[in-house]
Formats: sequence, structure tokens, C-alpha cells
Amino acid sequence: MALNDQTPPAQRTPTATHWGAVSAIVEDGRLVDVEPFATDRHPSPIIASLAGAIHDKTRVAEPMVRTGYLERGPGGGSRGTEAFVPVSWERAFDLVATELERVKRDFGNPSIFAGCYGWASAGRFHHAPTQLHRFLNFFGGFTTSVDSYSYGAAEVIMPHIMGNFLSLMSRLTTWPVIAEHTRLLVMFGGVPLKNTQVDHGGNAEHSVEDSLKACREAGVEFVYIGPLKDDAADFLAAEWIAPHPSTDTALLLALAHTLVAEDLHDRTFLERYTVGFERFLPYLMGEVDGQPKDAHWGAAITGVAAETIRALARRMAGTRTLLNASWSLQRCDHGEQTYWMATTLAAMLGQIGVPGGGVGYGYGAVGGTGTPNRRLTPPKLAAGANPARRYIPVARISDMLLNPGAAFDYNGQELTYPDIKLIYWSGGNPFHHHQDLNRLITGWQRPDTVIVHEPWWTPAARFADIVLPANTTFERNDIGGTSRERYFLAMHKAIETVGKAKSDFDIFSGLASRLGFADKFTEDRSEMEWLRHLYDVARQNASSKKVEMPSFDEFWLQGYFESPPPEEPEVFLQSFRHNPEANPLATPSGKIEIFSETIDSFGYDDCIGHPAWFAPAEWLGANTASRYPLHLISNQPRTRLHGQLDNGTVSQASKIKGREPIWLHPDDAKVRGIVDGAVVRVFNDRGACLAGAVVTEAMQSRVVQLATGAWYDPAQPGIAGSLCKHGNPNVLTSDKGTSKLAQATTAHSCLVEVERYDGPLPDVTAFEPPVAASSRS
Repeated sequence: MALNDQTPPAQRTPTATHWGAVSAIVEDGRLVDVEPFATDRHPSPIIASLAGAIHDKTRVAEPMVRTGYLERGPGGGSRGTEAFVPVSWERAFDLVATELERVKRDFGNPSIFAGCYGWASAGRFHHAPTQLHRFLNFFGGFTTSVDSYSYGAAEVIMPHIMGNFLSLMSRLTTWPVIAEHTRLLVMFGGVPLKNTQVDHGGNAEHSVEDSLKACREAGVEFVYIGPLKDDAADFLAAEWIAPHPSTDTALLLALAHTLVAEDLHDRTFLERYTVGFERFLPYLMGEVDGQPKDAHWGAAITGVAAETIRALARRMAGTRTLLNASWSLQRCDHGEQTYWMATTLAAMLGQIGVPGGGVGYGYGAVGGTGTPNRRLTPPKLAAGANPARRYIPVARISDMLLNPGAAFDYNGQELTYPDIKLIYWSGGNPFHHHQDLNRLITGWQRPDTVIVHEPWWTPAARFADIVLPANTTFERNDIGGTSRERYFLAMHKAIETVGKAKSDFDIFSGLASRLGFADKFTEDRSEMEWLRHLYDVARQNASSKKVEMPSFDEFWLQGYFESPPPEEPEVFLQSFRHNPEANPLATPSGKIEIFSETIDSFGYDDCIGHPAWFAPAEWLGANTASRYPLHLISNQPRTRLHGQLDNGTVSQASKIKGREPIWLHPDDAKVRGIVDGAVVRVFNDRGACLAGAVVTEAMQSRVVQLATGAWYDPAQPGIAGSLCKHGNPNVLTSDKGTSKLAQATTAHSCLVEVERYDGPLPDVTAFEPPVAASSRS
């Protein structure tokens, strides 16, 4: 719109999103664009999707109830197949409060499952999972989920071998130290720049690209190990080694065998800083099973030449080497073993705790990893304690819904699945995160009631009974920030709420009022009073670390607070290396546990007392590869965050004839008669989807890549096994747990076949709101 003397200037309001700190540009009360943070040299292109998505036709404009549920009550009708009826907020609050009370009275609080897994808002107060947990804790508790889809296997195994995983990740060696001291960076899974576009709490500056370039200019050499060439930026000039997917543990073992066979391992480090190497060594050298885990053995499994394996081992032992294990590395069958073996190999090299050497976990997973900062605690709303004290590993949702009362193993315990009668979901989309969607849909029909808070008509909303419209970052005030970043960000409300949406805080406050605990939930604070309170707590915590933050009013006016640089450069486990007795690790022995007595005592046949190779159920060496000869990698997209903003312009521009793109190697495309830009059918025994072919040599042969996050769009809604018209890979991925230890996701161990799709193309309807029936209230 051209500006003239009569047109008021556009308003610019600072806020934060997962894709970066931005200023919202508002004209006539409408968000029309955003501008990146002033000093952000590499802003995410995804922010171009924000303005359009806020006013998109997929917004949930008012409270909605599925027709069958409204007519027949809890359990009535079929989720995912019916139209929705708009109701007033009063009616919606009454329905939700009454159902919560019924389920609590008749079945108990553990029969309420609060899923709420996902990134939700960048704001720390309007953080949907925390708001939901706080609300349900005051209501008497609920069944929750633990661990994550991103790094669930690592979260469980790392405390046994090195310490709390989240704490370890916060202490990784920073990029300036890597540039100065590292000579060889071996990237298992790469350092994909596309992933560094995002971070919890909003990253004000996207600095990883500059950090990597500084490393390269300083003479750091790079080796990238993985199936997708662009997971290592071209400017790194990295050597590319492409093992068969899900065989990284075998490669790590073969590297370790070479170190021992050629006397390149650091015995002194192993003796002082680790326990159990002598119990792992007989397995490594083949004394236990008659099979040395040597380079020839590794080559037969991984497809990497034996001499390439030996040469890399010698190269790592001969210089200052840092190993990076990406989060994706452990999202495979027996994914615990990749992190255990990566840690073991780094210990054998003996460089853990020295500047630029050792191991890191998740460089490139999100934007803030490796950024120098003071690790200040960001503002955070307290959720309180859960009186029900019931939980499941997050990747076992379908198992829970399908098998109430069944026993399962998890991290040394035998637990039982609760009988879930009500699902309450706020923040996140299980139809993005969870594997084997056809299995999930079957389980999803079983509870009496599903309640979802959503700004948009995502698949989670379409498969709900009651949809309560939640507003967005631009429609409320908040504070952004994460301990990985050096900025706290003021998130100013930019526009009035679209339609009749409310913040999660206001929704839960209304429900708490009906249920009799509004005073406990709100503590008689308004939104801005909460922000001032939480900021003041964070300010006090910062002061204890000798960092002085401005007053809340000064912070709010400035729009951000930038913490000073750290006093000393961060080197991972440096104090432990200097004095392991005075600075022990949080493990039973206080040392790195190459053999874990604790894990060994569990008696698991799929996770023994030391790192080991277990063949995945699905990989290119499996018998099923004769029927499904392509290994599917369902990685994070470059055009959105998980499923967020799939309705945005950037994601939509990447589609091929409306379908999610799938990358294939030219050799694999040629034998199937597939050309670039064609629509293909991707399938296995679990399901099928359509996708648009991208034929590229940036792929390892016999591997295909279909990013996660395309909104699930079944040809026959509500029917398990239906073709996804849009390209959601989770109709294909396996819902098997990694092992009895972590029960985490195995999404990256998945075999498929791809064929040309020559039939009439069905319309993609994922972005068409469900037809609403006439209001009944």
C-alpha cells in the first residue's frame, strides 16, 4: 500500500518467534510484515510466512465442537470425519469443566493425559505446556509424558554414562574455542544450517554460519558423516562419508577397533577418567562373540570402505579432534548406542576436557548451541508438582492408548499404561511428532474426549472433540529467551486477537474459575503483572551470577536485554579433566561409564552393559529391504519448524503440485521411471503418501528424504491406512521403541518403496477448514 499524507505510518512492535527476534509491522490493525532484529546478519527466510499465517483462513475463529460429540456426548461420533459447530465461550467452558469433573470423579486424575508436546510459543509465560500442566496440577494431576522426540534416547542413557543430558548440552565447548583449538571436526549427522534457523525462546542473532566460517578460516578441517550432502555447508569443503543410515554405531565401533589395534587409544585417560573399558574391550576385539569389530566388519555393515575407516581413525588420533553427534543420530532403532559409542570413542581419543577436543552433542540442532553466553536462567512460570505422578515416555502414546493396563519396561522400571479417558492437548501437534499415524489414529479414537487448544486447523484440531482457539505471539505480551542465548526479548502485543481467540492463560483462568481454584492458578496477577514478576525473579538469579539486569520498565522500553560475554571461554568438561575427584560427573562412579553396572543390572537383551551393535529392525541390510529397498530419512524441514507454518508462504512455495518434496538420487529415480517434478507414491506396510520428486545427487543412493511437518491430509478422513495426499512421512515411520531402556522414537530406521503416481491427483485439503455446521448455542 502506497503511503501518503493521509495514511498513518506503520507501527513497528518488537517481539520474538522461534525463527528469530522481529519487529511486527502493523497497518490498520493488521500484521502486514515483520523485520528481523537489527543485528541479525542471517535472519531466517521463514519469517516471511508469519504475517500471512496470522490472518490465514485456517485460523480457528471461535470455540468449536465436533457435531457427533455435541449431539451424543463423550465418545460420540468419529474423530477426524465430522464437521464442527461454533459455540460461545460460556458453552465451551461449561463443556470442558463438566467433562473434567466427570472423568476425575469416575476414573481418577491419571485417566487424564496432558500431551502438550511441542515448541508452542517462544514466550516463557504463554508457554502452552507449562500453562496446561499448572492448570491440571491444581486440578489434582494427570498422566504426563517424559523425554522428547528430538533426543529421547540420549536423555535416558546419558545420565548413566556422563550425566544429565540437558545439563551437558548447556556446557558444550563454544564456537570461538573450536575455531582456535580444533583441527578436525568430525560431524556425525552434520551441522545443518537449516536447523539453526530456530531456537526455543527466539534467537536474536543467527550466528552459526559465521561461526562455521570462522572455523574454516582458522584452518579447521571437517569430515561429514551422513546421507544428505547439504547437512554440511558447501563452504566447509568437508569430506563426505555416507554410511548406510542407522549404522553409525557400527562405524564408531570399527573406528574404535582401529585405535586399539594400532595402539592409538589413550590408556592414561581411560584409566583416570572412565570406568569399564576393560569390560568393553573383549567385545570390541571379538573375544566375546568371535567377531572383532574391525574395519572390515564395519565396512560390511556400513558400506564405508575399510581403508576409509582406518584412515579416519588415524587422522582423529593424530590431531586435536572434536566429535559432534547430532540429535538425529539417536532417533533410530537402538539409538542409545550411537551416543554411548560416540562418547566411548571420544574417551579413547583422550581429548575430552581439553580446548577444542572431545565430544559435543547437537551442534547445529538449534541456533543457540555453542554460542558463548552466561547461561542465565530465563523467566519461567512454575507448573508445580503433579499429584497423580503418572507418566509414559513421550514416544509411547499409541501404546498407551491401545494397551491400557499393559506393563512395559523403561529405564530399569516396569510401569503400566493408564486407561486414558480424556486427552487435553495444548501446544504441539501429535500428528506431526508421532510415528505410524495410522496406528495413532486407531488409538486416538478410544478416549471419551479430546480437547485441543489451537490457533489453526491443524490435524490435531481436526481430530479433536472440543477446539478452543488460542491466540498467537503477536496477540499478547510475553518475554522470550533461552539459556543458550545471550538475549532476553520483550514480546510486545502487536495486534488485537484475531476472531474470538484467547490466550492459554485466559482460557485456563476461565476454567479454573468454574472449577474453584482461580485464585491459585492466577495468584491474582494479570498478564503484565506476571511478566513483571517473572522478570524480577530472573533478574535476581542473574544478580547471583554477577550480572546486573535493568529494571523491568527499562527492559520493556528497550525491547531486549543482552547479557555480557562469559568471563571464561567454555570448554566441555574442562574442570572434570583438571580434577575428576573434586569435580565428579553426575554418574554412579563420578566418571565416564563405558561399562554401566546400572544398565547391566536391568538385564535388557536390547541394551546391555556396554555399547554394542544391534541390527535395526529396518535398515538396508534387513531382509525387508528386498521389498522396500529405500531407506527413508524424515528430517527437519528448511521451510518451517516441524509442522508450524506449513500453511505459510515459504512452506507452500516449496511444494511440488501441492505435495511435500521427496529427494531421490538420480540412480534410484531412473530405475523407477521417475523424473524431477513428478508426483510419486511412497509406501510400506504401514501406510502410503503422495510426494513431489526432487531428483538430486545431494542424496546418498538407496536413501530418500521426506521432511517432517506436512499437515496430515488423509484421502479418507478418520480411517486408519488412508493415503496421505500431502506427504506426511509419519504414515510410514515405525512406532517401535529404541530399546527397553529409553523407549524413544525410531523414526530414522524406516524402509520404503517409491513409485510413479499416474492416477488423477486428489486435491490437497489440509488447509481447508472443516465445514462448520450451524451454531447450536
